[in-house]
Amino acid sequence: MCASSTEAPAGREGRISRFPVPRLEDLPEDIRARIEAVQAKAGFIPNVFLALAHRPDEFRAFFAYHDALMLKEGGLSKAEREMIVVATSAANQCHYCVIAHGAILRVYAKDPLIADQVAINYRKADITPRQRAMLDFALKVALRAHEIGDEDYARLRAHGFSDEDIWDIGAIAAFFGLSNRMANLIDMRPNDEFYLLGRLPRDGG
Repeated sequence: MCASSTEAPAGREGRISRFPVPRLEDLPEDIRARIEAVQAKAGFIPNVFLALAHRPDEFRAFFAYHDALMLKEGGLSKAEREMIVVATSAANQCHYCVIAHGAILRVYAKDPLIADQVAINYRKADITPRQRAMLDFALKVALRAHEIGDEDYARLRAHGFSDEDIWDIGAIAAFFGLSNRMANLIDMRPNDEFYLLGRLPRDGG
């Protein structure tokens, strides 16, 4: 049985992973500090942090690469980076990532509708032609990377993407392909808090 942390409710089913979930107080100091910082900012602990803390070295590597891709400055906005995650995670049928990153996308885009549109069919979503080209490429990386050719780069460059932007699009799609597969492998459950995040006005705002 999994030993869920008392700090983060697992939800109605009472389980966030098929694998043991460590208690916050038993984690290495650096991991515990990161999780507590996220909890202080978000008001809850996203289950991905607790589930992946089962293997501390892999936790550190995973979040180091995550941060390098998702928090950097560049030609992609934070909302566009999250669009890539939502669209490719939907294609990979990753429940956790669609729900969690859909919430983050709503917050960054300040749009309560965009995440559902992108997850269900980004080609009909209220996004720009540039963003649609970005997602076309991201989906090709996620599902048919062996087919990528010079014409794909040319199309993105025509929309104003630099080669470094193209690397970012592909790397995010590839990294979250790993994340999607791990989430499905361990049956990681999204926090209930994610479902309403970014859909309703904040209290007092």
